[in-house]
Amino acid sequence: MNKVEIKIDNLADGSVEILLQGHLDEMHKYSPLASVHALDSTALRDASITFWGAWIDNELAACGALKEMSSDHAEIKSMKTSKLHLRKGLANKILNNILEEAKVRNYASVYLETGTHAVFFPAKKLYQNFGFQECEPFGDYTFDPYSTFYKKELS
Repeated sequence: MNKVEIKIDNLADGSVEILLQGHLDEMHKYSPLASVHALDSTALRDASITFWGAWIDNELAACGALKEMSSDHAEIKSMKTSKLHLRKGLANKILNNILEEAKVRNYASVYLETGTHAVFFPAKKLYQNFGFQECEPFGDYTFDPYSTFYKKELS
């Protein structure tokens, strides 16, 4: 695999839109509309969110974002790897990058929400391998049979 460059992205590139739309389309296959919490590119431009892209040879291969919930807590959003780049360790690289930034910002904990369908099992395994543990709904989330919630303590 060629060199991976992870950089903050302003979401202006059309390839970001394509990857994010694919992410949203996939979420709608496995969860009802009210249970899909993935953000579109407009929502990801919020000032509380930092978005990263992982690029290989000028091609967007994966992405992820960190949303500040408070001065102590953040949420991981929009973790997605292009189907052309699965099983290359890109999700590990993006997640590690996000967690390192969360530590730099001195967050005490990082949360995330993912689905319950079997298609989400690889993501759940990734998060568990990074030390995330299941938790109760956080922030504005409520119990939802289509959602699993995770938390990782950083301090």
